Amino acid sequence: MPTVDQAVALGLTADEFGLIVEKIGREPNGVELAVFSLMWSEHCAYKHSKKLLRALPTEGPRLALGPGENAGAVDVGDGWVIAFKVESHNHPSAVEPFQGAATGVGGILRDIFAIGARPIAVLDSLRFGEPSSPRSRYLLEHAVGGIGHYGNSIGVPTIGGEVYFEGPYEQNCLVNAMALGLARGEALMRSAATGIGNVLVLFGASTGRDGIGGASVLASAELGAADADKRPTVQVGDPFAEKKVMECSLELLERGLLVALQDLGAAGLSSSSAEMASKGEVGLDIDVGLVALREAGMEPWEIMVSESQERMLCVVEPSQLDEVLAICEKWEVNGDAIGSVTDTRALRVFVGDELVADMPVPALVDDCPLYDLVVQAPAAGLYPAPARMLEHDVSDPGVTLLALLASPNIASRLALFQQYDWLVQSRTVRRPEQADAAVLALPQSPRGIAISIDGSGRRVACDPYTGAIEAVLECTANLACAGAEPLGLTNCLNFGNPEKPHIAWQLTEAIRGLGDACRAFDVPVVGGNVSLYNESGDGPIYPTPVVGMVGELPDVARAGRSGFARAGDSVALAGPFRPALPGSELAKLRGDELPVGLPEIDVSAVRAAQEAIRDAVRGGALSSAHDVAEGGVLVAVAESCLGGAVGAKLELGSDEDVLRALFGESPGSGFVLSGSSEALRALGERVALALLGTVGGASLDVTCGGLRIDIGLDELRAAHSSLGQLFP
Repeated sequence: MPTVDQAVALGLTADEFGLIVEKIGREPNGVELAVFSLMWSEHCAYKHSKKLLRALPTEGPRLALGPGENAGAVDVGDGWVIAFKVESHNHPSAVEPFQGAATGVGGILRDIFAIGARPIAVLDSLRFGEPSSPRSRYLLEHAVGGIGHYGNSIGVPTIGGEVYFEGPYEQNCLVNAMALGLARGEALMRSAATGIGNVLVLFGASTGRDGIGGASVLASAELGAADADKRPTVQVGDPFAEKKVMECSLELLERGLLVALQDLGAAGLSSSSAEMASKGEVGLDIDVGLVALREAGMEPWEIMVSESQERMLCVVEPSQLDEVLAICEKWEVNGDAIGSVTDTRALRVFVGDELVADMPVPALVDDCPLYDLVVQAPAAGLYPAPARMLEHDVSDPGVTLLALLASPNIASRLALFQQYDWLVQSRTVRRPEQADAAVLALPQSPRGIAISIDGSGRRVACDPYTGAIEAVLECTANLACAGAEPLGLTNCLNFGNPEKPHIAWQLTEAIRGLGDACRAFDVPVVGGNVSLYNESGDGPIYPTPVVGMVGELPDVARAGRSGFARAGDSVALAGPFRPALPGSELAKLRGDELPVGLPEIDVSAVRAAQEAIRDAVRGGALSSAHDVAEGGVLVAVAESCLGGAVGAKLELGSDEDVLRALFGESPGSGFVLSGSSEALRALGERVALALLGTVGGASLDVTCGGLRIDIGLDELRAAHSSLGQLFP
């Protein structure tokens, strides 16, 4: 029988081992301990975050499917729903970036088609150390390569995303992938196993030893010096196999042949079967001797915990089994009846007639210990000041603008986006860098959806509560600039070790901020992911709640653009914008210490401003709309000039603090707009608005506080394209 030491080696605590003994009434055998170690891991059980997540709002008028299933979904009208979710593959990507990122995309796509939706888009949210680091450049290149390889091969466009570079991600990069799918509302599939006597079918790729221990050994612990030794726990993906599995799944669902469907992700057959049984309040018998293997001599425990990719588990009525297996054969995927639904409320594992594991389903899923966090705000200086990157006197705003445009966190991402196919499926209306949010057309309708993903770890490190609110406001601002109303939100919470009080405080405060912001905008959380223990010997990552949001717009022909469109248009700064330099990109370039706290936000005023701008975009009153984000107003204006390939002549007032006026930040609350002077004045009746000047010329000509900046578009573009040097 396994010992306590063996349980601890698998990621359990001694107390948890004792609790398992209590739950099953005896000591577990080797197979049972392997399954429990995965099901009670942080990655599967959310044992340090589940209590906190219960405070997030999960109801809304357009909600079609909420938390608890493979993905959430919102109603977009005419009987259509959009399924979406974001998940992490951080630790695998830090160890093996190409396969880690590729299988992250594969996993999130399976979550989408597991509920009966056809995947229509992928977005990614990435964090690496500074690009001056060879390790960070290696991780970036190979993670981007993995994302492009999987998405491009399977025929799903990568329509947007974000990437940021900060020192605390040097050893522990973040690779978060978001996917969306389109389905008819009545066709959504659940994952609860039901029907005593129904058959359990495993279909897709064969099962091997790749990924064994991924959920417990790799994803639920801090990274250390021996990361390379963990490469066997990283899964290996095959997008062409996934394409066949996807088409097979969707045909099975279209024909109404399945009772339930679940993808095999973290913890493989263990988690998929246990969770299906738990949701259906049934038991499952599994014969691992019937599982198609690609490696000889695999032990029962290895089959149960393997995380081999491109596999699905479904429940089928016996009368439908032959047709199900025939469709699997048609799509050239393995399809095997491996078990049945029982009334035992137990997950029993057999090898032929030999019973090798017998575990109560409630003990595996519902009775996992949940922990109350010990919370304590950290002392100042938890994160070191970033290295100074500016070599000049910031009193010259023109030189400062060029430095910001060339900085890693602001420079154009086009060199990255070009690694991806963003046009496949022909739904893309606004491509990356054309607008603040990606826009996709809906079938047989002028309507569309807009999608954004965002989050600033550095600002959350300054103030977890306010920084998390800002992440939501950034997404809603991006949607407003496209003309879209937010319908639902998904999140991926990337934090360090929650057993440390200061990390627990960050997590608690960030979730509180997310909840308050969602309630203020009446946006439900439809699901998401928590990724903890993102730290190494160098310390924790910045706390990074990544927010993905889906919105609806009535006419994609009027979807907003971020670039100036017409010479002669007036330019305005709109919104309750109160810029500040602490925590900004300029502060980072100067090497400033991270402030403790960020300015309080009037969320109701921000919402009102965003709604006014959204209505103006929808009504066709604006030629362009671009939110003021990293780098402040002057960077936003420069981006609008570059987006439209036209200059502007502006007067930004005589603020006594020129740097704050030009480069200060207040995420989600400020907007650079262009349009006719009449349209902008009309908008000014609903939102604070200041006319700045006009669009035109071949340079950005700005006067502020007695200083003048006049920089040609070619010089701005050269600075803004600096990130392309990483992709020669």
